[in-house]
Amino acid sequence: MEPVRIPALERDFALDVFKRLHVMEMKPGFAEATAGRSPGELYKMAKTMLGLPDTSMKDYIDAEQAVERLRDGYAEYFKNFDVLLTHVLPIPAHKHGVTEFVINGQKVDATYLQGATVPLNVTGLPGISMRFGTSKEGMPINVQLVGSWLAESTICTSRHCSKA
Repeated sequence: MEPVRIPALERDFALDVFKRLHVMEMKPGFAEATAGRSPGELYKMAKTMLGLPDTSMKDYIDAEQAVERLRDGYAEYFKNFDVLLTHVLPIPAHKHGVTEFVINGQKVDATYLQGATVPLNVTGLPGISMRFGTSKEGMPINVQLVGSWLAESTICTSRHCSKA
């Protein structure tokens, strides 16, 4: 095992790419599901999604191009390695209801925590999360194994997965 860099992840923040791609797909569904509800009744994700500006066509195309750069970055990585081991969250699991965190001295919104899993969502890479340890507060610490496209068998063995 060795630390690696995937420069595409440094260039294109996958969470931002995800938001630009999916706001136009998800916003109508959130609007329909929450019709007639007061803002105080809405879950944070619904409020956030409904509050985001519509994605312009230029931003949507830029986001699609960012996805391709991310895919290319992962493809380059998987030329040399079979599996990527990474964290699921940049911190141990947390109690429900926490909306802000301090990570590396910077205050971040809770959505920032998805930064390690969203790249898999936008690129279509297979990943599996598993418990790795426990924090001193007794909260789980998870890691994820990521494989290349169509190579689920490198991360999914009979011990970890079963056929449906």
